[in-house]
Amino acid sequence: MRRGPALAASTAAQPLDYLDFVRAKILDLPPLGVPVAANDVHPILKPHQQALVRWAVAGGRRAIFAAFGLGKSLMQLEIMRQLGAQLGGRQLIVVPLTVLIEFKRDAAMLGMSPIFIRSTAEIAIAAEPGPSGQLYLTNYESVREGKIDLSLFNACSLDEASCLRGFGGTKTFREFMRLFDGMQYKFVATATPSPNEYVELLAYAAFLEIMDVGQAKTRFFKRNSEKADELTIHPHKADEFWLWVNSWAAFVQRPSDLGFSDEGYELPELDVRWHEVPADHAVAGADKSGQGLLLKKDAIGLVDAAREKRDSLGARIEKLMEIRAEDPAAHRIIWHDLEAERAAIERAIPNVASVYGNQELGQREKTIIRFSDGEIQELAAKPVLAGSGCNFQRHCHWAVFLGIGFKFNDFIQAIHRIQRFLQTHRVRIDLIYSEAERAVRRVLEEKWARHKETVVRMSEIIRTYGLGLAGARDVLARTVATETAPAVEGDSWRVWNADTVIQTAALPADSVGLIVTSVPFGNQYEYSPSYNDFGHTDDLDHFFGQMDYLTPELLRVLQPGRRMAVHVKDRVVPSGLTGLGFRTIEPFHARCIAHYQRHGFAYLGMITIVTDVVRENAGTYRLGWTEQCKDASGMGVGLPEYLLLFRKPPSDRSNGYADVPVVKGKPDLEIVDTGEIIRWDSKRADDLVKGMKARPVGGTGYSRARWQTDACSMWRSSGDRVLTPEDLVGKPFKQIYRLFRGWSYASVYDHDGHVALVEAMEARWSLPVDFALMPAQSWHPDVWTDVARMLGANTVQSAKGREEHLCPLPFDIVDRAVLNWSNPGDVVFDPFGGLLSVPLRAVKHGRRGWATELSEKYFKDGVMLLREQDAGRATASLFDLLAEETMEAAE
Repeated sequence: MRRGPALAASTAAQPLDYLDFVRAKILDLPPLGVPVAANDVHPILKPHQQALVRWAVAGGRRAIFAAFGLGKSLMQLEIMRQLGAQLGGRQLIVVPLTVLIEFKRDAAMLGMSPIFIRSTAEIAIAAEPGPSGQLYLTNYESVREGKIDLSLFNACSLDEASCLRGFGGTKTFREFMRLFDGMQYKFVATATPSPNEYVELLAYAAFLEIMDVGQAKTRFFKRNSEKADELTIHPHKADEFWLWVNSWAAFVQRPSDLGFSDEGYELPELDVRWHEVPADHAVAGADKSGQGLLLKKDAIGLVDAAREKRDSLGARIEKLMEIRAEDPAAHRIIWHDLEAERAAIERAIPNVASVYGNQELGQREKTIIRFSDGEIQELAAKPVLAGSGCNFQRHCHWAVFLGIGFKFNDFIQAIHRIQRFLQTHRVRIDLIYSEAERAVRRVLEEKWARHKETVVRMSEIIRTYGLGLAGARDVLARTVATETAPAVEGDSWRVWNADTVIQTAALPADSVGLIVTSVPFGNQYEYSPSYNDFGHTDDLDHFFGQMDYLTPELLRVLQPGRRMAVHVKDRVVPSGLTGLGFRTIEPFHARCIAHYQRHGFAYLGMITIVTDVVRENAGTYRLGWTEQCKDASGMGVGLPEYLLLFRKPPSDRSNGYADVPVVKGKPDLEIVDTGEIIRWDSKRADDLVKGMKARPVGGTGYSRARWQTDACSMWRSSGDRVLTPEDLVGKPFKQIYRLFRGWSYASVYDHDGHVALVEAMEARWSLPVDFALMPAQSWHPDVWTDVARMLGANTVQSAKGREEHLCPLPFDIVDRAVLNWSNPGDVVFDPFGGLLSVPLRAVKHGRRGWATELSEKYFKDGVMLLREQDAGRATASLFDLLAEETMEAAE
């Protein structure tokens, strides 16, 4: 992914205008290849094939996702021919061995003589390439095992590149990313990238060096904070995502998508027949408590599905033979997944030909070619071996799936070995499954439906905008906010639905008494579809480049001597980005401190806010108990949140006091002898207290006791005794949590005793797995362990069925900041308002609340909460009650 030319100038002495900075974020994918004249493309190619070849060669790094039968192999060969003619040197196409013969046949039509190689040594045997280059073919295994020196080639194409779909988790992906890194001309081609699996598309983009996977996840997807790597596309980012995909990948379902005639390209009708065989309920087994089951449960997991396949094999073979009997002489392909299924097929059908994993590659290739040419009547194969690239349509239009599974891509690939353009027969598909696999069928049909919907969407995009981004840039540019917005106001609050840089610049200087905000966590999340969004940045440097426009305005509007509190959290860096093989931590809070100091804020320190390590592990998969047992050297720690404290220097720096100090009145005093109440505002009052002639009146003013607590004093208590597991077993989790917290505060901390207590609870099956029941509690006031994570605007959002904020700022943090560091009547400002929690709580505590928020959805919901509070519908008791209910549910 490349930024526009203007952004590159930001490193020069003259900084960019802010709106130029924002506009430079608009997706820009410049051509990296060489132009091809229309009359230079081989005349044997159809018009749609010629258009795709010219687009791909000019782009230099492109993906061709052309439907089955549109000539994907021929297009790849022509792309390599064009590059060879212009660049000379060597070009390479990596193919599955099963389609090698197809490529050689197509190459002959183009007058090309590709050389098949399995090692670098075989390149040396061949003659040096002439001025028009030399094309080589190889198989995936040879590349993956490092047998081919890729530095000898200037261009490559991966046929059936769906091998990359296992992003990050397969040896093929990791090796191909490393081996092809930096090659100038790269292409991928597959007929069925799975639109249901976004990570597959991101893997193709990463291989082509269009955009890093982590960056693409941040730009387009909502992270599931409970499950790592579960991606859901932001509804407001869907159009932009598919326009971006269309800029480097061509999803072409038929020639008319590109404006050409569909004559001769009508896809044959598909006749799908489902066959359910009864499950053997005699082996239903037992539930977790040991109670015998009368009926088998649905096989909804991979283990259950595999077990059910074994149990139902006899019934499924019987159904297969029944289906075959309808036309014993027909040519058929029988798809299966297990070796036991292959053995059963061979026993039932002695004349069937089979291909399998440990078969000699030459024999496997010969069998597939003979079936493709009609010399073999029936073929048994796994989709993973023969489901990609093979063309069986000339002599076969009938496939039987002996079983079904969850792998949709393998399934759809297998179907399209025979349902292809130029197939002259109606295609029949029989799918056999067990009664206990109804859930598997349901999942498969849902994925198939989503696949069809996405294919239609991509056809619409390419029909509307054509190939590339040229037609879509104006659409994308409309998401740039350029002006201030009118204020929405209520009782003591004023908020703006606008870009925070533009709106903050319009606020009066020295008008804000306190700034409290939860800054976007770099480019970790995006909150709106606008390019003004701070999360819509390429990396941390780019993020802080945008912050450079905001922070000087924050310093300007803050009153001299007053404070800014910034809520942040460090970030986990995935192992795929570190290159180290394990996750590391980006010290985001440290970057923030340096940033604000650079712009003139004085750093005062930070408050640590403890988080739940068990819940955090669910979101990052880096702190797992199992992984700790495997290798403790890789174990990190739970990441706390921080409240960074900054101050704008006062006008008078001789004593350090703010121009308008945050004043806290001392408590009233009661004269011991007379009972007279006096104000604690003189040296006489100090002397009376020291002489024990007066004492503070509880509940009035800011007490010395509270000051000592706020000034990092220790909480000590005698305590009754250490809790034992017997005290806790059988009690509700919420009660255990509160008892433990009370004991933790009242006792000298004993780490070994803490661990022993928790282990004893686990031994009695009384330890939940989804949250930390007895976390370490802190007695230190700068470590906040009692923040109610559920007490915030998201609680209200969730209760009302609205979209929750990605990184909500808990009310507890806002409350403490507002009460500690502002005066009644002060303006408390949040430049990243979100659900407007800061003005909501500021008004509640007698201050005035201001905020800006870019997201229209969050802004409208936040305004609703403010207006409800104005009307008295969101009272303190209601929030307290709601927090109590949600805490009980969580505990």
